[in-house]
Amino acid sequence: MFLTGFMSDMSGSKALALDGLCRARGQAFLRFDYRGHGESKGAFEEADIATWFADALAAFDLLTEGPQVLVGSSMGGWMMLLLARARPDRVKGLVGIAPAPDFTERLMLAMTPEHRIEMEATGKVVVASAYGSDYVFTRGLLSSGRAHRLLEGAIAFDGPVRLLHGTADAAVPWEISARILEVLTSKDVELTLVKDGDHRLSEPDDLARLTAVVANLLDRFA
Repeated sequence: MFLTGFMSDMSGSKALALDGLCRARGQAFLRFDYRGHGESKGAFEEADIATWFADALAAFDLLTEGPQVLVGSSMGGWMMLLLARARPDRVKGLVGIAPAPDFTERLMLAMTPEHRIEMEATGKVVVASAYGSDYVFTRGLLSSGRAHRLLEGAIAFDGPVRLLHGTADAAVPWEISARILEVLTSKDVELTLVKDGDHRLSEPDDLARLTAVVANLLDRFA
């Protein structure tokens, strides 16, 4: 099951690469869009971390069967960890690509006085993105994110975890993956740092690395 990032969708290169891997293996695979993303209905600005986690949980419960390996990109890494906590009996392995749990906390710390004035006046902040459409951060998003924080204590999960992170990631510093490694209870956690890799990790070499890591986990559970 693939979980996309903030303002991303299920037609991205990582989702398609995993789709191709699973088709070649005859392996069941699920990719989907959260509310307000991609092909899904709903107003993006009316949704938040709780909304998107509810979407992910519903997709997991209704559209998957048996043991699952979860792959989460950026915010999808947050969703992945929340799902692992909510469904420990069925989630067997995790692969995080520049995972971004608690990213809303870092957003609040990075806000300029101008951003705070904008948030107070309009209930949202619009920030230019290097990856396409401008990012929109709402007051509800920040509040919901605070309620779903993970990195302040232990994250109970005992299966294998593989984390991939670029050292040149300007959106989510690689130290976040190091923190995830630290707080996970599992003893089988590996962090791969990609020298000069950006946040997306969508270059051909990145996709080859990702599919190899996922295939390795799937082979373990086959």
